[in-house]
Amino acid sequence: MPRRTRPRGHDDRRSQRRKDVLHEAGGHRANDFRCVGCRLDVSLHAPGTAHRNHCPQCLASLHVDRRIPGDRASECRGRMEAVAVFTRPDGEWMIVHQCLSCGELSSNRIAGDDNAVALVRLALRPLHDTDRASRTLINL
Repeated sequence: MPRRTRPRGHDDRRSQRRKDVLHEAGGHRANDFRCVGCRLDVSLHAPGTAHRNHCPQCLASLHVDRRIPGDRASECRGRMEAVAVFTRPDGEWMIVHQCLSCGELSSNRIAGDDNAVALVRLALRPLHDTDRASRTLINL
């Protein structure tokens, strides 16, 4: 089929369709984020914490907070990897994240819907690393 020619200066392109779901304050993107690790859509509302900042599935995070949880004042915006867990004296579990861009460490409360297997795997990592090191020494 031959191409239609248009007079010069004539522009009748259709305007882009408005994507109100993505841009409105009440849309679904206003209350969630996409995980940088596993690409899961994660809700900001989490049981047990007021400021969700990590994925409940893979525990990955972004370096968005500077000093106060929820301040979103960091300029780094690097990916943060969960490296350890610890418990506070009151028994609350905390996740330690390390930024892969700047190396900063931060601790965050776990949420009620965090993946229990991922948390236990993180808690057992020092035992696994110690066992691997002792097997290497025995084989020398």
